[in-house]
Amino acid sequence: MPELSRAEVAHVAMLARIQLTDDELDKLAGQLDQIVGFVATVGEIAADDIPPMSHPLPLVNVTRPDVVRPSLSSGDALAGAPDAQAGRFAVPRILDEE
Repeated sequence: MPELSRAEVAHVAMLARIQLTDDELDKLAGQLDQIVGFVATVGEIAADDIPPMSHPLPLVNVTRPDVVRPSLSSGDALAGAPDAQAGRFAVPRILDEE
């Protein structure tokens, strides 16, 4: 497996807009090369009879059920608003329409 060059690490850092010193480039080149090697090892170990998964345990939906219950009427909600128009909150315009 080819090693990552210092120039390749510098190029990736430039794309990510990260400024690295010469010492950091040398250190990261070795570390990133190890990481790429570890990922390649995992790819070799993966067996065809093991299905891909995003999580080792089954996930369940933990949100509450959607139940209709009493709430404020639109009139009550708008009662404390500084300005309302056509049954809605009126707010200052922040975008110009051209």
